[in-house]
Amino acid sequence: MTVSSLIAQFFVTPIALGGLQKAVLILPICLSIAIVYKVTRLENLRHMIRAVLNLWVTIVVGMYAVGVGLWVVYTLLV
Repeated sequence: MTVSSLIAQFFVTPIALGGLQKAVLILPICLSIAIVYKVTRLENLRHMIRAVLNLWVTIVVGMYAVGVGLWVVYTLLV
């Protein structure tokens, strides 16, 4: 098998992930979004780390809250 066919197998047969693994995968993407957003918006980069962490926690908590809210609505309706 060639390298390209091995890489293509990831798209044909996805890796099975559990609930905790899916919940943890949201953390790096939210961190990268927070870094890019704050770096483009801040005028003084001295406060970048605190601002990025603050935004990162806000995004993660907000997304988990929306997920829990949607799960509650789903369980009430079904």
